[in-house]
Amino acid sequence: MTSSETATPLFSVLVQPSGRTFNVGVGEAVLAAGIRQGIGLPYGCKDGACGSCKCKLVSGQVVHGAHQSKALSSEEEASGHVLTCCAVPQSDLVLESRQVTEIGALPIKKMPTRVASMVKKSPDVMALQLQLPANDTFGYRAGQYIEFILRDGSRRSYSMANAPHLGPNIELHIRHMPGGKFTDHVFGAMKEKEILRVEGPYGSFFLREDSRKPIILLASGTGFAPIKALIEHMQHKDIERPVTLYWGARRPEDLYMDDWVKEQLKRLPHLRYVPVVSDATAEDTWTGRTGFVHRAVLQDFPDLSAHQVYACGAPIVVESARADFTTLAKLPAEEYFADSFTSEADKAR
Repeated sequence: MTSSETATPLFSVLVQPSGRTFNVGVGEAVLAAGIRQGIGLPYGCKDGACGSCKCKLVSGQVVHGAHQSKALSSEEEASGHVLTCCAVPQSDLVLESRQVTEIGALPIKKMPTRVASMVKKSPDVMALQLQLPANDTFGYRAGQYIEFILRDGSRRSYSMANAPHLGPNIELHIRHMPGGKFTDHVFGAMKEKEILRVEGPYGSFFLREDSRKPIILLASGTGFAPIKALIEHMQHKDIERPVTLYWGARRPEDLYMDDWVKEQLKRLPHLRYVPVVSDATAEDTWTGRTGFVHRAVLQDFPDLSAHQVYACGAPIVVESARADFTTLAKLPAEEYFADSFTSEADKAR
């Protein structure tokens, strides 16, 4: 048997329109191979649960591993869509994903970090400040995220809640998920000065500055973290595009930085703020908007054909917004940028 017969064959993947290329080993999922080679493919859960990694298969064949129908329906698969987190190539592929970054994206690094401070923003949201090594530089774009590498090798992902120019520390907003391996530790035994290992930056959720379109920012829960970083970045860069922030929460107390947002309204004349609460009680004395946050957007903007939308939060919110904005409000699909946060039970944010 020759060496060519024993070598592990590789399939090539070309992602349009960025032109990025990488190789995938036999039996390897597209997403895992892309991440390993520094390609910024979008994803949320890595487990076939959220649909954030869905993209168009232009040519080639894949076999999908286990996934949930809400992430990729049989109709979507039949129309040529794939989930890169569980799609295993059977040939060379050409994919279309407008969220993939061009060559020259910031390098992905592994590094130790020290917990500099811990501040509770609400009963179940902790703001962590992480101190990075003094002799290293860590570049990222507002909206991207890092992964904590836990002792057993598992990972948990959290978006940076501060724009890069406000470093060198990194701010994270972590919601307590009772029973969650990582968040139980954050809200339990974690102390300041603890050393943690992280890797990043990851993600293709960042402001497209080459556009002049008005912006809708849509956040649910701690999906506000990367949205906060985007707002800080726009202020720093003097970006004057009209921006409307919709922040959805169950109760008013879950709008854990409501005062911060209202303070930014004084500094950013182009920013509007619409908080939306879905499950207010009588004791909350809430007089603002109620219901599902993405429906509040539709009520105010029945035509989104000339807008860009940046959405972060629970998969049900992100995917409902994607479907309704593109079908009901005529938002171009390529102008919807999203990042889904799933719980620790779903092995992700």
